[in-house]
Amino acid sequence: MKHALNWFEIPSADFERATAFYNTILDAELRVQMVDGIHNAVFPYSGHADNAIGGSVVHNPSTKPGPDGAVVYLNVNGVLDAVLSRVEAAGGKVLMPRLDTQFGAIAMILDSEGNRVGLHSY
Repeated sequence: MKHALNWFEIPSADFERATAFYNTILDAELRVQMVDGIHNAVFPYSGHADNAIGGSVVHNPSTKPGPDGAVVYLNVNGVLDAVLSRVEAAGGKVLMPRLDTQFGAIAMILDSEGNRVGLHSY
């Protein structure tokens, strides 16, 4: 096993709103696609599937967004402060501002769907 994580999904109640939220705060375009009838907005990543880590915003009737589930940390290396500056205008909330640790800087946000999401920068 190369990585503890190889894919993640962030649930959405309003898929378009959630996709726009992450497009805005990350200043990137998520790739929208249907996978087995489920809307996915795939976060940008590079590499081949066997050595890359990826994930998406999903609109799946079997999942619900919320602040009490697992926490995913998005890689915002070098741009943490810029990402945090866009969160509230995009419809989210900063739950924990930048905290510098021995493992880099982290922050915690509530996204437009009510999910608690971590941000990490080395």
